[in-house]
Amino acid sequence: MTDRLGETRRPPPAVAAAERGATRIADRVVAKIASQAAREALDVLPPGAVPPHATVVVRHESARVRVSVELGYPSDIGGRCNAVRRQVTERVKALAGMEVPEVAVHVERLHLRAAPGAAEGRAR
Repeated sequence: MTDRLGETRRPPPAVAAAERGATRIADRVVAKIASQAAREALDVLPPGAVPPHATVVVRHESARVRVSVELGYPSDIGGRCNAVRRQVTERVKALAGMEVPEVAVHVERLHLRAAPGAAEGRAR
């Protein structure tokens, strides 16, 4: 390349990726990923249930997650919570590139499932 004086210019040296800057993913973005992952893990929510929501604290490329869920009852509560933990860990790692050393699942409410053929209201 030459400049207007006819002198040869060299392109600037390439800057290593680590020296160019860093990408920071906001806590609220990771929280949205975690909330969606919890919804995916639970598949079907009981009628009247509030969708899962998450809060996240990100430090040094790792995220600590707290997810609040509402579950149907009776069900395998421990199994459902483990499924949420696994899915949140996998999705946050895949989409945000962060390690997830802790996923705390807080069961906010249990929704009683009506027995098949049971009438609404109280029986006398």
